[in-house]
Amino acid sequence: MENNKMNPEVFDACPHCGNKLSPWQQVLLSVDKAVMCKHCWYRIILSNPEEEKNKENDNSNDGDE
Repeated sequence: MENNKMNPEVFDACPHCGNKLSPWQQVLLSVDKAVMCKHCWYRIILSNPEEEKNKENDNSNDGDE
């Protein structure tokens, strides 16, 4: 159950148009962290909170040199 805390929420529908994602699209989204909605062609991208935190830290260190 701890694994759910590490993974961002996987959508069951497109956040842009509301079209329901197929089970296969949901699997692709959970594995690849990105999938394209076949209804409106909106790119659904899940961001990893750890990667976001690392990017912020890297950006703040760039100005210190």
